[in-house]
Amino acid sequence: MPFYHKLGRIPHKRHTIFKKPDGSLYYEQLFGTIGFDGMSSNLYHEHRPTQVKEIKGSYSVKPKIATENNIKSYRFRGFQVVPNPDYLESRKVILTNSDVDITLASPQGSTKDYFYKNADSDELLFIHKGTGKLRTHLGNLDFKYGDYLLIPRGTIYKIDFDDEDNRLFIVESRRPIYTPKRYRNWFGQLLEHSPFCERDLRQPYELETNDEKGDFLIKVKKQGEIFDMVYATHPFDVVGYDGYNYPYAFSIHDFEPITGRIHQPPPVHQTFETDAFVVCSFCPRKYDYHPESIPAPYSHSNIDSDEVLYYVDGDFMSRNDIEAGHISLHPAGIPHGPHPGAVERSIGQVETEELAVMVDTFKPLKLTEDALGIADETYYKSWLE
Repeated sequence: MPFYHKLGRIPHKRHTIFKKPDGSLYYEQLFGTIGFDGMSSNLYHEHRPTQVKEIKGSYSVKPKIATENNIKSYRFRGFQVVPNPDYLESRKVILTNSDVDITLASPQGSTKDYFYKNADSDELLFIHKGTGKLRTHLGNLDFKYGDYLLIPRGTIYKIDFDDEDNRLFIVESRRPIYTPKRYRNWFGQLLEHSPFCERDLRQPYELETNDEKGDFLIKVKKQGEIFDMVYATHPFDVVGYDGYNYPYAFSIHDFEPITGRIHQPPPVHQTFETDAFVVCSFCPRKYDYHPESIPAPYSHSNIDSDEVLYYVDGDFMSRNDIEAGHISLHPAGIPHGPHPGAVERSIGQVETEELAVMVDTFKPLKLTEDALGIADETYYKSWLE
């Protein structure tokens, strides 16, 4: 959960007169969630943020479901997703349910001709390849390999890439994404035993303020459709804001793994949570130090959740024939565990260099047509000896 942040110029009190140098008013906007009960920020605009000139139309981006009810374990070769020059067109939903879309993207270019807003979902972008700048109406963030970018729903943004070689793992959540509750005290501060702290969260540092009228295209995603909306003023016209609702960045390389004498369960790797799924970071760490420990994870049953593991880098000790960019899906209802030989290989090992992102959902995930296009249909047999 972000902490209080202030950027730009704001008045001394909320909901009071705030004048421009010419004596006219700046326009206040409450940018909040969960009605008036969730996190919010107070924004101050050069122009009213409500000036819609035209709605040109809409088109569907709903994922095409190939498998509604799945019980088969899969491996998907994520780097087989074909690069696309356009940021939005490059996004391919691989797995989905009513709470979340799990998406791969390989955009080759920056968003130049439009702004984008997801009106339904928080977006968690994991940067596997690429560097650049996330530009938003709440300020800018630089990003690089290993960064999570948390973009709250309703944020208007562009994304600028430094070159064409970019790979993103994206989680779109219909529920607000927070840091884990058990890592926070009753004031919301991250506790001493948390694997990261507020110092590791990078807040927007640069505010673009444009006092400009014209035709500005914002592509707004709502209920599986993109609406092309033309606004009369530049969407980045905020002169200042303060509050708790804003985008932020966190590097997976700043996650400090929790280890023990024997194998620790996946919740110690938890990085973000909602009431519908969790996100975990598996990072380089020392293995268990009990003299008879087995570092490889024990087999376990996913009775209540589907497990998705996105492999980023390093040697994935518990799996055979896994490469960077691969995704494993272990569905609810059946047990899974290390591949044959992995347990034996792990004994005596003292550390791992693996890097991976895991998403565990509490509702079953559906497979899309894009998923089957990069699927290994034989993976479910890979535990046979």
